[in-house]
Amino acid sequence: MALKTLLDRSVKKMGKAMNPVVKASALEMIERAYSEGINVQISAGHRSLEEQAALYGQGRVYSYNGKNFSNLAKPVVTNAKPGQSYHNFGLAIDFFIVSDDGRNAIWTVNSRWKRVAAIGKDLGFKWGGDWSGFKDYPHLEMPHLTPKTNKENSQIISIQKTVNSRYKSNLVVDGMYGPKTRSALIKGLQTELNKQFDTKLAVDGKWGPKTKTAIVTIKKGASCKITWILQAALYMEGFNPGPLDSRFGNKTETALLNYQKASKITANKQASKETWNQLFA
Repeated sequence: MALKTLLDRSVKKMGKAMNPVVKASALEMIERAYSEGINVQISAGHRSLEEQAALYGQGRVYSYNGKNFSNLAKPVVTNAKPGQSYHNFGLAIDFFIVSDDGRNAIWTVNSRWKRVAAIGKDLGFKWGGDWSGFKDYPHLEMPHLTPKTNKENSQIISIQKTVNSRYKSNLVVDGMYGPKTRSALIKGLQTELNKQFDTKLAVDGKWGPKTKTAIVTIKKGASCKITWILQAALYMEGFNPGPLDSRFGNKTETALLNYQKASKITANKQASKETWNQLFA
């Protein structure tokens, strides 16, 4: 079982709205466990409010935002309503052990499982297996990293309003970075590539092979709406580029470099295909 496979699968499962400290710590935990002969994979990371509602609705009669999420056929798995789970803020992960051939998930809580939990705790996580009541053995969280402040949410709201105005995205302006906001940023990028480079891309908000091929590299000194999209995307990932002013200056360069290092991609201070792919794939 290759380490890269475990890391790639885990990054995909965690999603795009993870707190960068939690994400980096989760990947470090996987690497440390791998060095001890334990294959670990993340099964869940950021969870949307509707996804939380679906989980909370298991074993209950429950509605959220006018939608019925009742599912009495399944057992109760959580007592956290939407907005009450650290998963909703990208501050929690769930993990499991993977067999040596990579084909099977192993959920047995044995010495290897507890060793992974210990590595996680050493990295700053709180473990659900230590809870006095309900034991949630796959669960690790960092409650000391508080959810985004009102000021940070207002910046996301500003980004959402800008893409709505500039690219007719019709986003719900809620101050949260979810799949729809990410897709709106991709639409904006596709629009700008078409305008500036006549790439003739379908403006569909999907990070497909044609968009990936058409992407351009930008670096310090660039001043355009593509730079603004980069700044917005970096901010959403937890790397503050300073004012979102469409100017690739020192603060944007520093945020980009820190993001590249945290993501373990080429750290060259340039937003090339590799960086864009990491942001949006």
